[in-house]
Amino acid sequence: MKAIWKDTVLAESNETILLENNHYFPAKSVNMQYLKESANTSTCPWKGHAKYYHVEVNGEQNDNSAWYYPEPKAAAEDIKGHIAFYKGVEIVTE
Repeated sequence: MKAIWKDTVLAESNETILLENNHYFPAKSVNMQYLKESANTSTCPWKGHAKYYHVEVNGEQNDNSAWYYPEPKAAAEDIKGHIAFYKGVEIVTE
């Protein structure tokens, strides 16, 4: 699986976790130079508290388009240490 935005590979892994139609990439497979911390947060009743990243490629920014759960609830423990993408980030298989 690859996460791509603006023709740039943000993440690549054969070990994503599919949860609620989102592929969660292991953090070690993510090109962190394209992610900038965001102040945005959200809460899921069963996954817990999420934090967000902006994706930035060649000076263009896609606000809050990646997220992760630093301390997920027990039901979502598998996604700890993983990052998911949306808002125009294309997830492709190759």
